[in-house]
Amino acid sequence: MSDNPLDTNFQKKNEFLIGIDSDGCAFDSMEIKHKECFIPNFINYFGLQPISKYAREAAEFTNLYSKWRGANRFISYTLALDLLEERPEVQSRNVTVPKLQGVRDWLERETKLGNPTLTAEVEKTKDADLELALKWSLAVNEMIADMVHDVPPYPNVRESLQKLDPVADMIVCSATPNEALNKEWEEHDIAQYVDAICGQEAGSKKETLGQAKACGYEAEKVLMIGDAPGDMKAAEAVGALFYPINPGAEEASWERFIGEACDKFLKGEYAGEYQAKVIAEFDSYLPELPPWKR
Repeated sequence: MSDNPLDTNFQKKNEFLIGIDSDGCAFDSMEIKHKECFIPNFINYFGLQPISKYAREAAEFTNLYSKWRGANRFISYTLALDLLEERPEVQSRNVTVPKLQGVRDWLERETKLGNPTLTAEVEKTKDADLELALKWSLAVNEMIADMVHDVPPYPNVRESLQKLDPVADMIVCSATPNEALNKEWEEHDIAQYVDAICGQEAGSKKETLGQAKACGYEAEKVLMIGDAPGDMKAAEAVGALFYPINPGAEEASWERFIGEACDKFLKGEYAGEYQAKVIAEFDSYLPELPPWKR
């Protein structure tokens, strides 16, 4: 059975298509997931205890406070290792930062970057780096399942979904595992408004959005809503429009969406000058260089 809901139960019903990211976009769940679940396990499993302060700073930067925000976990945490390895304070402590070359090689050849494909690769290759990454990833999921609950969607998310429901087909397009996505959207009774919930097992955001768009939507009638540059790149790659949820100003972004941007999109007035304006504002929120390099 496919891990991709688009393969089995998605069909075009309306002329508009909306893709919506989940963590940090629909839900204020990025901080608790990374700071309380991902990063403690990152330090523990990859032997970063002697440099835990710097490991935390690097991981928070790549996952929350930079242009890499919202990337797949295996990508963003190898980027955090790269930042650690080149940091003078880490080098002065003579700590060996794991390279995880097996993981990097896997990232080059796989697009469905989730635990199912990683498990299959571990069974096939017996690669120690992949085994370690899988143990870390499973531990993260277990902690998220235990800890992350009662985190509601941002104000105006539910109202936006209700407004769009009669006129648009909607999918969740996320790098979060399917199980966690379904739990969160069901818990807050907003799964009813979307036609498919597609997490990391379904493929990259570009693949998911592109597959849905290929069901027959005109480019100017497809919109991706996201909080990260990766969401914007996915939209651009498939010729869709993009509406940003600005990190740190999420509530204002959703208020603007339901009061202004949504109507512009439905009237065909979103592309061009208006989209360029909101994207320029979004771009100013996330730096490329970490604080210790500026």
